[in-house]
Amino acid sequence: MNITPIRNQEDYQKALDRLEEIFDAKKGTELGDELEILSILIDRYENENFPIGMPDPIEAIKFRMEQMGMKQKDLAEVVGFKSRVSEILNKKRKLTLDMIRKLSNTLHIPTEVLIQDY
Repeated sequence: MNITPIRNQEDYQKALDRLEEIFDAKKGTELGDELEILSILIDRYENENFPIGMPDPIEAIKFRMEQMGMKQKDLAEVVGFKSRVSEILNKKRKLTLDMIRKLSNTLHIPTEVLIQDY
C-alpha cells in the first residue's frame, strides 16, 4: 500500500483509478484498508476543490413539492392564501420566519436552505 496525499488533479485522477481497481476489496483486508483510506482522501479533495453550494430556497420548495406530489393549493394550507404561495414561488414575496418554520416542518427542508437570500 503506497498512499500519498492528493495535492492536484493528477493525484486525484490516480487515486480515482486506483479506487476503481480495488473497489470490491473486502473490509478488514489490506486492500480493504487501502480502499477506505483512498475514499477518505478523495472525499476530502472533492469537498475542498469541488464544493456544492446549498440550493436556492424557492427551487428547494418546488423540488420537494414535486417529490411529495403537492400542488400550490396544498402549500397554501401551510403558508396561507393561494395567491401568497404564487407570489412566493415566483419570488415576488419573501419568506417570513413563520413561513420558514412551517415549510421546514412540513416539507422537511433544512432551515439553513430556506433562510438564504434569493
